[in-house]
Amino acid sequence: MATTEARRECETEDCSKDAKLQCPTCIKLGIQGSYFCSQECFKGSWVTKLYETFDINTDPWPGYRYTGKLRPYYPLTPMRLVPSGIQRPDYADHPRGMSESEQFLKGTSQIKILSPEDIEGMRVVCKLAREVLEIAALMVKPGVTTEEIDHAVHLACTARNCYPSPLNYYNFPKSSCTSVNEVICHGIPDRRSLQEGDILNVDITVYHNGFHGDLNETFFVGEVDEGAKKLVQTTYECLMQAIDSVKPGVRYRELGNVIQKHAQANGFSVVRSYCGHGIHRLFHTAPNVPHYAKNKAVGVMKPGHVFTIEPMICEGGWQDETWPDGWTAVTRDGKRSAQFEHTLLVTETGCEILTRRLEENGRAHFLSQM
Repeated sequence: MATTEARRECETEDCSKDAKLQCPTCIKLGIQGSYFCSQECFKGSWVTKLYETFDINTDPWPGYRYTGKLRPYYPLTPMRLVPSGIQRPDYADHPRGMSESEQFLKGTSQIKILSPEDIEGMRVVCKLAREVLEIAALMVKPGVTTEEIDHAVHLACTARNCYPSPLNYYNFPKSSCTSVNEVICHGIPDRRSLQEGDILNVDITVYHNGFHGDLNETFFVGEVDEGAKKLVQTTYECLMQAIDSVKPGVRYRELGNVIQKHAQANGFSVVRSYCGHGIHRLFHTAPNVPHYAKNKAVGVMKPGHVFTIEPMICEGGWQDETWPDGWTAVTRDGKRSAQFEHTLLVTETGCEILTRRLEENGRAHFLSQM
């Protein structure tokens, strides 16, 4: 029996024409969707057109003393649009990007126990978040810009009917965080080309059907030095050792002891200003999950808790500062930092890694380059 081909609409904002052209880069990367009605709509969407408009590099903060060698590449390209049919979190259209649902619960230490239905929602969104990170991983190589990676992430999110959670969250301007070398976290994607020997963290969170899923990995850009390999491997081991200790009855403050012990044994330090967090219908909520020893985190793990562990480990000191953009956190001494993150569900006997990689028996990408 013959079938009727489903009608596709052009994905350019405010264009509803029939779409028969698909982005060739998206096909190559395995990104679903990305259909357009004409070359004009395609070019209007793709980042190269933005490059033509913004192909300059200016110093956004004259006189600012950078801690390391990394520099921003400004101006940034405009904030991307998300199709109106995709469900949005409460901060998506807020002028300051404020989440009123998070603000309502700010200061509470009560940790939500998710229902079976909510847990299934988290499994779905975390699987989608992992798929998006897998697409970003394909792009990590010398010469590629973090802006290009972010654009692929944005397209991968919308193709899966997901909203990219970082976008406009307290006015964050991009759909992912890309943190290079001395950037600890919250790096803003821009048009700096990745260079051989860089390390790059890509942090992905997606929002689907009312839930957020969050994960990140640090990648090698081409061939890296032995110091980078040791830093990244130790950071990954810190995360996995902490995950091994997750089970009902364990205090959240214990995770920092596990992480700092392993980091210090390898000559590294643990960032204190940023921590893991509860996540479900809210992007960030209780519990707070510090990664350093002797912290004062509140709470005991129970079945149905969902939260992230995301240690940030540094070559030098743990102290940080923030660039004038209000987001980019860097090491104060300019030395490199690495990070890995999973979203976890506490079960009756241990935990389930909701953002686990399905390939390579769950192993992180960098291990194939060791």
